[in-house]
Amino acid sequence: MLAPVPRPPGSLAVRCSRALLSPRSRLSLLALLLLTAAALVVLYEPQRLLSSGWPQQTSGAGAVLLFGLAYGVCTAAFVPRPVLNLAAGALFGSAAGLTAAVAGTVLGAGISFTLGRYLGQDALRPLLRGRWLTAADGQLSRHGFRSMLAIRLFPGVPFAAANYCAAVSRMRYVPFLLATALGSVPNTAAYVVAGAQAGSPGSPAFLFSAGFIVLSGLGGAVVAWRKRHGLRAPAPAPAPGPAPAPDREPVGTAG
Repeated sequence: MLAPVPRPPGSLAVRCSRALLSPRSRLSLLALLLLTAAALVVLYEPQRLLSSGWPQQTSGAGAVLLFGLAYGVCTAAFVPRPVLNLAAGALFGSAAGLTAAVAGTVLGAGISFTLGRYLGQDALRPLLRGRWLTAADGQLSRHGFRSMLAIRLFPGVPFAAANYCAAVSRMRYVPFLLATALGSVPNTAAYVVAGAQAGSPGSPAFLFSAGFIVLSGLGGAVVAWRKRHGLRAPAPAPAPGPAPAPDREPVGTAG
């Protein structure tokens, strides 16, 4: 009678590790992290701590650095960026507030991109079906820098949604972060200046920043509507070519 073949040691551990590292398990972990972050934001409202409960003993470059770090973590946890930008201007003024806000924006985008790339990409890419999803994925994968730059320049796409869509696509880190840093400056600066000048709403700086926010929002809506219209338009039919010449019978020689 044949003896049973012994199982290799550690097979159960290998199977468990494969199950835990599978795309579905990583996607479940990402969903759990995002739900937890959203629940913490609703319960504790960290944006109020940044705007009104900021430690008084922190000042100077250290305070700006600490605010930038907190900004990045809060942005990755779905705290609205306009609120954080206004708080940056109110706490540090225009120049230092803009520095902290842009640094926090890039940090928060990098955190979200990393989570989406390593926890969600393998499970979500096979689900990219439909005209809009495939078109967006192709645009982000082939023209990552300019696509992300346009998204950041024209507000309308939620910040977190853009981060995770870019992570699921094949966009690389450097174009994503560079486009985020450059494209976020104009709109972020408008909110920071508005926060810095909130005490004097009739000042030219406040009125200019408020007008820029309104105009950029309208411009983003127009661009989004045109892109949506272009995706819905049917593909043009190929132009008809010249009709093929009829086959001719070979002329035989008289016998």
